[in-house]
Amino acid sequence: MARTEEPFLRFCTSHLIHIPPYLTYLTTHYTMSIEKYLILNTGAKMPVLGLGTWRSTFSEGSRAIEVAIKAGYRHIDTATVFTNEREVGDGIQTTGISREDIFSTTKLPNDMHDDPWTALQGLMHWPAPMNPGFEGPNKSIDWLDTWKKMEEIYLKAIGVLNVYGRNLKGLFEHATVTPAINQIKMHPGVGSSAVVTETLKHGTKITGYSPLGSEGSQLHNNPLVIELAEKYNVTPANILVSLQANKPGVSVLVKSVNESRIISWFT
Repeated sequence: MARTEEPFLRFCTSHLIHIPPYLTYLTTHYTMSIEKYLILNTGAKMPVLGLGTWRSTFSEGSRAIEVAIKAGYRHIDTATVFTNEREVGDGIQTTGISREDIFSTTKLPNDMHDDPWTALQGLMHWPAPMNPGFEGPNKSIDWLDTWKKMEEIYLKAIGVLNVYGRNLKGLFEHATVTPAINQIKMHPGVGSSAVVTETLKHGTKITGYSPLGSEGSQLHNNPLVIELAEKYNVTPANILVSLQANKPGVSVLVKSVNESRIISWFT
C-alpha cells in the first residue's frame, strides 16, 4: 500500500515533535492497521489493536469486553490494580469465544515484587517495588531481581511497562529471557521515539497506551487531525489510534466503554 510522509510530518511539526524517518507516515488510504498481528520473540501472535480496561468498572467493563470481542478484538489488556479482572473474564465468557483465542495481558502490582508467583502471568506494571498497600518504595527489592523471578514462571510471554533510559538498558543487560513487550505511553505529544528504537533493537515489541493523549488532551482538535478525519470519513480519535497502529513493531491499546466507539476503532 502506498504511503505518504507529508501529512504526518506536518502533524509532527505542528507539535514540535521529532520522529525517526521510518515512522513518519500515514497511509494514503485510511486503515486502522496494515498488519493485524505482531509476532513476539516467543513466537506468540499478539493482535495489533487491543482494548484497555483501565477505569472500566464492573458491569460496564464486562459489557465493553463483550462488545469488543464480538466486534473482532482478540487482545484485552488489564491489570491487578484495575480491580476488574473478574469482570474481564465474565465478558470473555459471555461471548462464547475460547479463552485460548484471546491474547490477554495482566500486570504485576508494585507492592508484589516480592511474590510474582501469586500475582500474575503477564507484565511488570512499573520498575518500582513498593511496600504492601503501596506505602512508599521498597528499597530492599531490586526490580531486576523481580524480573528474574518472572523469567521462571511465564506462560505465553512476559514483558514490562514504563521502562525507559537506564532502566531499559539495565534490563537488556541482565535479562536471561528478553522481554516480549515494553508497554509505554504513545501519542504525538510525547517523545517516545528513543525508547521505541532501543526496545525494537533488542527484538522486543512495543505496546502503546493513551494514543489519544493524556487526560485533558486536545489532540483531537488539532486542525490536521480533523482534516484527515474528514478526508477518510472517520473520527479524529481513529486517526490518532491509526497513527500508532501503523508503526512497525507497535501494537496499540484503545480505551472506552462506549459501544459505538469500540466498534468504530476495529473497522
